[in-house]
Amino acid sequence: MKLIRFGAAGKEKPGIIIDNTRYDVSSIVSDYDESFFESDGLEKLKNTLASDPHLPEVALDVRLGSPVARPSKIICIGLNYVDHCRETNAPIPTEPILFFKSTTSLCGPNDDLIIPKNSEKTDWEVELAFVVGKKASYVDEADALDYVAGYALLNDYSERAYQIEMGGQWAKGKGCDTFAPLGPFLATQDEIADVNNIPMWLTVNGKKFQNSNTSNLVFKIPFLLHYLSQFMTLLPGDIVSTGTPPGVGLGIKPNPIYIKAGDIIELGMDGLGSSKQVAIAYSK
Repeated sequence: MKLIRFGAAGKEKPGIIIDNTRYDVSSIVSDYDESFFESDGLEKLKNTLASDPHLPEVALDVRLGSPVARPSKIICIGLNYVDHCRETNAPIPTEPILFFKSTTSLCGPNDDLIIPKNSEKTDWEVELAFVVGKKASYVDEADALDYVAGYALLNDYSERAYQIEMGGQWAKGKGCDTFAPLGPFLATQDEIADVNNIPMWLTVNGKKFQNSNTSNLVFKIPFLLHYLSQFMTLLPGDIVSTGTPPGVGLGIKPNPIYIKAGDIIELGMDGLGSSKQVAIAYSK
Protein backbone atom coordinates (compact mmCIF):
# COMPACT_ATOMS: atom_id res chain seq x y z
CA MET A 1 0.00 0.00 0.00
CA LYS A 2 0.96 3.61 -0.56
CA LEU A 3 -0.33 5.87 2.19
CA ILE A 4 -0.81 9.60 1.76
CA ARG A 5 -2.16 12.46 3.83
CA PHE A 6 -3.78 15.30 1.92
CA GLY A 7 -5.30 18.71 2.47
CA ALA A 8 -4.32 22.02 4.03
CA ALA A 9 -1.45 22.06 6.49
CA GLY A 10 -2.65 20.98 9.91
CA LYS A 11 -5.94 19.66 8.51
CA GLU A 12 -4.74 16.68 6.50
CA LYS A 13 -6.86 13.59 5.99
CA PRO A 14 -5.61 10.03 5.39
CA GLY A 15 -5.63 8.62 1.89
CA ILE A 16 -4.19 5.88 -0.27
CA ILE A 17 -2.84 5.55 -3.79
CA ILE A 18 -4.22 2.68 -5.89
CA ASP A 19 -3.12 2.36 -9.53
CA ASN A 20 -1.84 5.96 -9.50
CA THR A 21 -5.20 7.30 -8.29
CA ARG A 22 -5.56 8.98 -4.90
CA TYR A 23 -8.44 8.00 -2.63
CA ASP A 24 -9.78 9.39 0.64
CA VAL A 25 -9.88 6.75 3.41
CA SER A 26 -10.93 9.07 6.24
CA SER A 27 -14.17 7.08 6.52
CA ILE A 28 -12.05 4.05 7.50
CA VAL A 29 -9.23 5.49 9.63
CA SER A 30 -8.85 8.80 11.44
CA ASP A 31 -5.17 9.41 10.66
CA TYR A 32 -1.81 7.74 10.11
CA ASP A 33 -0.44 8.40 13.57
CA GLU A 34 0.89 6.45 16.54
CA SER A 35 -2.54 5.12 17.41
CA PHE A 36 -3.09 3.86 13.86
CA PHE A 37 0.16 1.90 13.68
CA GLU A 38 -0.08 0.70 17.28
CA SER A 39 -3.53 -0.83 16.70
CA ASP A 40 -2.43 -2.87 13.67
CA GLY A 41 -3.99 -0.25 11.43
CA LEU A 42 -2.08 -1.30 8.32
CA GLU A 43 -3.52 -4.81 8.37
CA LYS A 44 -7.02 -3.58 9.18
CA LEU A 45 -6.88 -1.05 6.34
CA LYS A 46 -5.63 -3.72 3.94
CA ASN A 47 -8.48 -6.03 4.89
CA THR A 48 -11.07 -3.29 4.52
CA LEU A 49 -9.76 -2.32 1.10
CA ALA A 50 -9.97 -5.95 0.02
CA SER A 51 -13.74 -5.73 0.41
CA ASP A 52 -13.71 -3.06 -2.32
CA PRO A 53 -15.40 -0.18 -0.47
CA HIS A 54 -16.48 2.89 -2.41
CA LEU A 55 -13.90 5.59 -1.79
CA PRO A 56 -13.98 9.21 -2.99
CA GLU A 57 -11.13 10.25 -5.25
CA VAL A 58 -8.69 13.00 -4.31
CA ALA A 59 -7.74 15.43 -7.07
CA LEU A 60 -4.10 15.55 -8.13
CA ASP A 61 -3.88 19.27 -7.37
CA VAL A 62 -4.70 18.79 -3.68
CA ARG A 63 -1.70 19.39 -1.42
CA LEU A 64 0.06 16.39 0.10
CA GLY A 65 1.21 16.53 3.70
CA SER A 66 3.65 14.29 5.49
CA PRO A 67 2.32 10.71 5.13
CA VAL A 68 2.85 10.25 8.88
CA ALA A 69 1.18 12.47 11.49
CA ARG A 70 2.78 13.69 14.70
CA PRO A 71 5.59 11.17 15.25
CA SER A 72 7.00 11.09 18.77
CA LYS A 73 10.48 11.56 17.30
CA ILE A 74 12.51 11.86 14.10
CA ILE A 75 15.84 10.08 14.43
CA CYS A 76 18.58 10.49 11.83
CA ILE A 77 21.76 8.59 11.06
CA GLY A 78 24.82 10.67 10.24
CA LEU A 79 27.62 9.77 7.84
CA ASN A 80 26.02 6.50 6.71
CA TYR A 81 27.41 6.45 3.14
CA VAL A 82 31.11 5.76 2.66
CA ASP A 83 31.59 8.34 -0.11
CA HIS A 84 29.73 11.00 1.89
CA CYS A 85 32.22 10.50 4.72
CA ARG A 86 35.06 11.06 2.30
CA GLU A 87 33.60 14.18 0.72
CA THR A 88 33.17 15.79 4.16
CA ASN A 89 36.59 14.60 5.39
CA ALA A 90 34.98 12.54 8.14
CA PRO A 91 36.08 9.06 9.26
CA ILE A 92 33.79 6.16 8.39
CA PRO A 93 31.85 5.45 11.60
CA THR A 94 32.37 2.17 13.42
CA GLU A 95 28.96 2.62 15.05
CA PRO A 96 25.96 4.66 13.84
CA ILE A 97 26.00 8.39 14.56
CA LEU A 98 22.61 9.49 15.89
CA PHE A 99 20.92 12.87 15.99
CA PHE A 100 17.36 14.16 16.15
CA LYS A 101 15.34 16.49 13.98
CA SER A 102 12.56 18.39 15.72
CA THR A 103 9.09 17.12 14.95
CA THR A 104 8.20 20.69 13.92
CA SER A 105 10.60 20.34 10.98
CA LEU A 106 8.26 17.76 9.40
CA CYS A 107 6.23 18.99 6.43
CA GLY A 108 4.69 17.94 3.13
CA PRO A 109 6.86 16.70 0.27
CA ASN A 110 6.21 19.71 -1.96
CA ASP A 111 5.93 22.43 0.66
CA ASP A 112 8.23 25.43 0.37
CA LEU A 113 11.60 25.23 2.06
CA ILE A 114 11.91 28.20 4.42
CA ILE A 115 15.52 29.34 4.63
CA PRO A 116 16.01 30.18 8.31
CA LYS A 117 16.50 33.76 9.48
CA ASN A 118 20.16 34.81 9.01
CA SER A 119 21.03 31.50 7.33
CA GLU A 120 23.79 31.47 4.73
CA LYS A 121 24.56 27.74 4.60
CA THR A 122 21.32 25.81 4.12
CA ASP A 123 22.11 22.48 2.44
CA TRP A 124 20.25 19.49 0.95
CA GLU A 125 20.36 15.74 1.71
CA VAL A 126 18.27 13.11 -0.10
CA GLU A 127 17.59 10.18 2.23
CA LEU A 128 15.67 6.94 2.64
CA ALA A 129 13.48 7.00 5.75
CA PHE A 130 11.66 4.15 7.43
CA VAL A 131 8.68 4.37 9.75
CA VAL A 132 8.36 2.23 12.87
CA GLY A 133 5.25 0.04 12.85
CA LYS A 134 5.09 -1.13 16.44
CA LYS A 135 6.72 -0.45 19.79
CA ALA A 136 10.34 -1.58 19.68
CA SER A 137 12.73 -2.08 22.59
CA TYR A 138 15.83 -4.30 22.59
CA VAL A 139 14.93 -5.82 19.23
CA ASP A 140 17.10 -8.56 17.74
CA GLU A 141 18.50 -7.67 14.33
CA ALA A 142 16.98 -10.85 12.85
CA ASP A 143 13.51 -9.64 13.87
CA ALA A 144 13.95 -5.97 13.07
CA LEU A 145 11.99 -5.80 9.81
CA ASP A 146 8.90 -7.03 11.68
CA TYR A 147 8.89 -3.58 13.30
CA VAL A 148 9.04 -1.56 10.07
CA ALA A 149 5.77 -0.15 8.73
CA GLY A 150 7.26 1.10 5.48
CA TYR A 151 9.58 3.46 3.65
CA ALA A 152 9.51 7.05 2.40
CA LEU A 153 11.60 9.70 0.72
CA LEU A 154 12.98 12.44 3.00
CA ASN A 155 15.09 15.55 2.46
CA ASP A 156 17.24 16.10 5.55
CA TYR A 157 17.83 19.83 5.14
CA SER A 158 20.73 21.14 7.20
CA GLU A 159 21.99 24.60 8.11
CA ARG A 160 25.73 23.95 8.16
CA ALA A 161 26.78 27.03 10.13
CA TYR A 162 24.26 26.19 12.84
CA GLN A 163 25.28 22.53 12.72
CA ILE A 164 29.07 22.84 12.65
CA GLU A 165 30.17 26.32 13.63
CA MET A 166 27.99 27.09 16.65
CA GLY A 167 29.10 24.36 19.04
CA GLY A 168 27.08 21.62 20.67
CA GLN A 169 25.13 18.96 18.84
CA TRP A 170 24.05 18.71 15.21
CA ALA A 171 20.41 19.27 16.13
CA LYS A 172 20.89 23.05 15.91
CA GLY A 173 21.26 22.83 12.15
CA LYS A 174 18.73 20.08 11.56
CA GLY A 175 15.49 21.04 13.26
CA CYS A 176 14.38 24.26 11.56
CA ASP A 177 10.84 24.52 10.24
CA THR A 178 10.34 22.74 6.87
CA PHE A 179 13.68 20.91 7.20
CA ALA A 180 12.07 17.44 6.93
CA PRO A 181 9.76 17.17 3.90
CA LEU A 182 8.55 13.56 3.87
CA GLY A 183 6.87 11.67 1.07
CA PRO A 184 4.99 11.90 -1.29
CA PHE A 185 3.78 8.63 0.27
CA LEU A 186 4.66 5.93 2.74
CA ALA A 187 5.20 2.64 0.90
CA THR A 188 4.62 -0.55 2.88
CA GLN A 189 7.40 -3.12 2.72
CA ASP A 190 5.68 -5.24 0.07
CA GLU A 191 5.86 -2.29 -2.36
CA ILE A 192 9.67 -2.32 -2.41
CA ALA A 193 11.41 -5.24 -4.10
CA ASP A 194 14.81 -4.66 -2.48
CA VAL A 195 15.30 -1.85 0.01
CA ASN A 196 19.07 -2.37 -0.27
CA ASN A 197 19.04 -1.51 -3.97
CA ILE A 198 17.07 1.71 -4.47
CA PRO A 199 18.49 4.36 -6.82
CA MET A 200 18.23 7.90 -5.41
CA TRP A 201 18.91 11.36 -6.80
CA LEU A 202 18.66 15.08 -6.08
CA THR A 203 18.87 18.15 -8.31
CA VAL A 204 19.08 21.87 -7.61
CA ASN A 205 17.72 24.09 -10.39
CA GLY A 206 17.86 21.10 -12.71
CA LYS A 207 21.51 20.23 -12.04
CA LYS A 208 22.07 16.78 -10.54
CA PHE A 209 24.17 16.84 -7.38
CA GLN A 210 23.31 13.52 -5.74
CA ASN A 211 23.06 10.23 -7.61
CA SER A 212 23.52 7.06 -5.59
CA ASN A 213 21.91 3.88 -4.33
CA THR A 214 20.92 2.48 -0.94
CA SER A 215 23.32 -0.39 -1.64
CA ASN A 216 26.01 2.03 -0.43
CA LEU A 217 24.64 2.33 3.10
CA VAL A 218 27.23 1.59 5.78
CA PHE A 219 24.60 0.37 8.27
CA LYS A 220 21.49 -1.32 6.85
CA ILE A 221 17.94 -0.92 8.15
CA PRO A 222 17.67 -4.11 10.26
CA PHE A 223 20.85 -3.22 12.12
CA LEU A 224 19.77 0.40 12.56
CA LEU A 225 16.43 -0.51 14.12
CA HIS A 226 18.11 -3.08 16.35
CA TYR A 227 20.80 -0.58 17.35
CA LEU A 228 18.41 2.29 18.08
CA SER A 229 16.21 0.04 20.19
CA GLN A 230 19.13 -0.60 22.55
CA PHE A 231 19.15 3.06 23.58
CA MET A 232 15.51 4.14 23.43
CA THR A 233 12.03 2.78 22.90
CA LEU A 234 10.85 3.35 19.35
CA LEU A 235 7.14 4.11 19.16
CA PRO A 236 4.73 3.38 16.30
CA GLY A 237 4.96 6.16 13.74
CA ASP A 238 8.49 7.21 14.65
CA ILE A 239 10.57 8.21 11.63
CA VAL A 240 14.17 7.11 11.11
CA SER A 241 16.14 8.71 8.29
CA THR A 242 19.09 6.58 7.24
CA GLY A 243 21.65 9.10 5.96
CA THR A 244 22.61 10.81 2.73
CA PRO A 245 24.99 9.87 -0.10
CA PRO A 246 27.68 12.11 -1.65
CA GLY A 247 26.83 15.34 -3.41
CA VAL A 248 25.73 17.68 -0.63
CA GLY A 249 26.53 21.37 -1.00
CA LEU A 250 29.01 21.28 1.89
CA GLY A 251 31.14 18.70 0.07
CA ILE A 252 31.54 20.60 -3.20
CA LYS A 253 35.18 21.58 -3.72
CA PRO A 254 36.82 24.00 -3.74
CA ASN A 255 33.79 26.15 -2.93
CA PRO A 256 30.69 24.71 -1.23
CA ILE A 257 27.30 25.62 -2.69
CA TYR A 258 24.32 26.48 -0.51
CA ILE A 259 20.64 27.08 -1.15
CA LYS A 260 19.38 30.58 -1.87
CA ALA A 261 15.87 31.96 -2.20
CA GLY A 262 14.29 30.95 -5.50
CA ASP A 263 16.21 27.69 -5.84
CA ILE A 264 14.21 24.60 -6.78
CA ILE A 265 15.23 21.35 -5.13
CA GLU A 266 13.89 18.09 -6.58
CA LEU A 267 14.63 14.59 -5.34
CA GLY A 268 13.43 11.04 -5.75
CA MET A 269 13.91 7.34 -5.17
CA ASP A 270 12.74 4.45 -7.32
CA GLY A 271 9.49 3.11 -5.89
CA LEU A 272 9.14 5.99 -3.43
CA GLY A 273 8.25 8.82 -5.79
CA SER A 274 9.68 12.31 -5.98
CA SER A 275 9.24 15.66 -4.29
CA LYS A 276 10.00 19.29 -5.01
CA GLN A 277 10.67 22.20 -2.70
CA VAL A 278 11.03 25.85 -3.67
CA ALA A 279 13.31 27.80 -1.35
CA ILE A 280 11.97 31.02 0.10
CA ALA A 281 13.54 33.44 2.56
CA TYR A 282 12.22 33.57 6.11
CA SER A 283 9.77 36.36 6.80
CA LYS A 284 7.36 37.09 9.63
